[in-house]
Amino acid sequence: MIYHTAIGDILLKTTDEALIGLHFLTQEEKDVFEGDTDSPSPILRETSAQLDEYFAGKRRVFSVSTKPAGTTFMQEVWDALMKIPYGQTRRYGEIAASIGRPTASRAVGMACNRNPIALIIPCHRVIGAKGDLVGFRGGVDIKEKLLALESEK
Repeated sequence: MIYHTAIGDILLKTTDEALIGLHFLTQEEKDVFEGDTDSPSPILRETSAQLDEYFAGKRRVFSVSTKPAGTTFMQEVWDALMKIPYGQTRRYGEIAASIGRPTASRAVGMACNRNPIALIIPCHRVIGAKGDLVGFRGGVDIKEKLLALESEK
């Protein structure tokens, strides 16, 4: 299902039990998925409702059931990302240190890049060593907009 937002369209993928994908779409990708008219499942309805609240500034933590597919290392990184509070950022090196792998900054970056549930697993809150906005699969412009949304009080 395509979820429309003011900052871009998002493709949502689910199983019967959980959200397994949230991906910001390029225009070309949007054209491919635009005809998806399946009736929304309970997970899709819940995800959409929580995203509505997030974009309205009324939700800071997501509670929708997720099941991201990835290696053990990726799961460790994604679990660490879930601990970054709303409106805050962490550097790749800080995430690496938090999972007990202080020299794995680049591997953390790759795990962020492969995050299948962007936004809900908040890889947009991870920034470069010098505080710069780098490495967001949805595009740095989307990352900037998400961080700006979260900085509004």
